[in-house]
Amino acid sequence: MARTPRRGPYICGIDAALDVVSGKWKGLILWELDAHGIRRFAQLRRGMPGVSEKMLTQHLREMEEDGLVHRTVYAEVPARVEYSLTEHGRTLNRALGPLGDWGVERIRREASEVVEAAEPSQG
Repeated sequence: MARTPRRGPYICGIDAALDVVSGKWKGLILWELDAHGIRRFAQLRRGMPGVSEKMLTQHLREMEEDGLVHRTVYAEVPARVEYSLTEHGRTLNRALGPLGDWGVERIRREASEVVEAAEPSQG
C-alpha cells in the first residue's frame, strides 16, 4: 500500500507539526523514548497498553521516516532491534511539553481515569 508523503503544502506551522504527530500512539512513543532512552519493541508495547503490534510498527516506521526515531538493528540471533529518539525527535518532544501540561490539567479538572503503563523491564 503506497503512502502519500507528508511534505505539504501546509497552511501553517501547526498543520505541519500535526502532520508528523498525527496518530493516537506517536505522542506516547515520543514520551516512552524520552522517559526511558533506548527501548526494544516489546518494551515500547508494554509501556502503551492497548497498542497493537501492527499500529506500533506502522508508527515507528513513519517516525523513522520523519527523522524522529532512530532504529538500530544488531546482527545477533535472534535479531535485536532498539529504538531511540533522534535530536529532531527530542526537540519535538520538548515542543509537546506544554500540550502535555494542558492534558494533565484536563485530567485533573475532569477527574478522568488514568491508565497505568506496565513497569519497565529489561526484555
